[in-house]
Amino acid sequence: MLKTKMPLGGRVVALTALLWNLFGLLVFVLQVSMTPEQLATMPPDQQQINAAMPMWVYGVFGLATIAGTTGAIGLLFARRWAVPALLVSFVAIVVQMTAAYLLTPVWALTGLRGAAFPLLLILVVASIWMFARVAQRRGWLR
Repeated sequence: MLKTKMPLGGRVVALTALLWNLFGLLVFVLQVSMTPEQLATMPPDQQQINAAMPMWVYGVFGLATIAGTTGAIGLLFARRWAVPALLVSFVAIVVQMTAAYLLTPVWALTGLRGAAFPLLLILVVASIWMFARVAQRRGWLR
């Protein structure tokens, strides 16, 4: 039972989280469905990174986006299961980005400038999960 209704600002955050995760899901689908011809049009450094990426990392990417989208839907509908779903998304994105940097030449090819977007991804996903935890503590989730 809801103790307190989620305020409008919380609903806006939840909707924004859903849009963010739907975009991530789209990026995932586009990434894993690229044809060899499409891959050949990418810059050479990106081709190298993609070629070195273990297939299981794409599975973790899919898990991150599916769990994030599911969690954001749960958050929008004020469901407490959103919190563990968003935690799965957060852990998966950290594993994915760590693996990309440890197992591929991404650092050598992109350097510090290449780390900005992965760090942003991790911070946004962590923020969404932390917001869900706050919503749960405030009794906004049932």
